[in-house]
Amino acid sequence: SREGKRLAVLYGLACHGIFGLAGLAMLIQLHQGMTLGLGPFEGFPAIVANTILLAQFPLAHSLLLTPRGNRLLARLAPQPHGKTLATTTYALIASLQLLLLFTLWSPSGIVFFRLEGAAMVAITLLYLAAWGLLTKASFDAGPEGQSGCLGWSSLWRGIKPKFPPMPETGLFKIVRQPIYVSFALELWLVPVWTPDRLAIAVLYTAYCVLAPRLKERRFLR
Repeated sequence: SREGKRLAVLYGLACHGIFGLAGLAMLIQLHQGMTLGLGPFEGFPAIVANTILLAQFPLAHSLLLTPRGNRLLARLAPQPHGKTLATTTYALIASLQLLLLFTLWSPSGIVFFRLEGAAMVAITLLYLAAWGLLTKASFDAGPEGQSGCLGWSSLWRGIKPKFPPMPETGLFKIVRQPIYVSFALELWLVPVWTPDRLAIAVLYTAYCVLAPRLKERRFLR
């Protein structure tokens, strides 16, 4: 229907637009040691605010993938299209979460060290290579599902979303969870280290270890 097509375009533009902004903010902030955040807080209030920003992404990202989370996603979009748009809604929420994390962070102002010269160039190239691996892993996993395109494009075509099979090609032939591995590499291959950067690296690396356990349960189901 025309209404469905308009809704599909609206969700597609919102999802991919915010997805791009979040990716750019993440790329810059991780590379610069989380020193460019716009958060206004200092001292203990900054610690509280940053802790909330850190926790909100992995918690919602995992909870929305549970059966109860799937039912919630189906109710968040205008009906009767909520179930069709669920994957787009999920990607949109995740992108908003990342955008909030990497733009509203309150920097501590402390810098442990900053690489310069050839060392900075070398680690930056490795950092960009990790981003390349993440992009490759996302395509291997199925770009429509990873980017949120599956939902709005299915609504546009008037069909039910058809999820890709369990990925077994590309990087998935080498390592079971290449998306998490690539993300973990991005967390450590940076030229600027601050307490903020260290907190994100440690906590989100732990998430990269624990989250695949939940994902494996979903794969088994």
